[in-house]
Amino acid sequence: MNRRVQAASVHVLTAIGAVLALLSLRAAYQADWQMMFVWLGIALVVDAIDGPLARLFDVKAVLPRFSGERLDLIVDYLTYVAIPAFVLTETALLPEWSRLPAAIAILLSGLFHFSDVDSKTEEGYFVGFPAIWNIVLLYLFVLGLPPYGALAVVVGLVLLTFVPVPCVHPFRVVRLRIVSGLVALAWAVAAAVAVANPFPSTLWIKIALLATAAYFTSVGLGRALRRVHATTGDGPGPAS
Repeated sequence: MNRRVQAASVHVLTAIGAVLALLSLRAAYQADWQMMFVWLGIALVVDAIDGPLARLFDVKAVLPRFSGERLDLIVDYLTYVAIPAFVLTETALLPEWSRLPAAIAILLSGLFHFSDVDSKTEEGYFVGFPAIWNIVLLYLFVLGLPPYGALAVVVGLVLLTFVPVPCVHPFRVVRLRIVSGLVALAWAVAAAVAVANPFPSTLWIKIALLATAAYFTSVGLGRALRRVHATTGDGPGPAS
């Protein structure tokens, strides 16, 4: 296949995420939450594979006029931030008075993250909460928290967007990559089962999703502690 066709195909794949965003928005407008998460889940898969494909086909060199990174950021903002913010205004997940302010806070903090040129470290960690509000939204549906409990989660994560704590990317961070990949796979299975069944989810799904979240949180915190120890000279070596 022609290299330009291959490169253009990767851009088209990324752009399909915008179509998936529209489909998920239509499902949300119809309060079809399961279907909404199906479309968002497909968008998540597309986002996971388009980057490796772009590097495989050297898209940046073959089609230098078109920025796959810009395209990816636009699509990701729709699926990761804008649609979850809209959903929070349309559901009873949060106290009624807080729904619009919370959505606005999500939109603005998400813009901060997506425009931050230092939002990732050289090791592949995100700096601060990485605006994965689609994932947070799934957890809120799965757990069925009281509205004020859900609001506390949203407020806490909005604030963590501006705190330089490392958050692990399951595939880009070399440290524990195999373990992180397996945990991410387990998360995907549990998330798929959750979406296939009514919300809130059964106890085992809640435990599985919370356990995977605890793992990724602990990896990020571990990286932060190693960096502190290396900076103060209390640790065995440089942070990694």
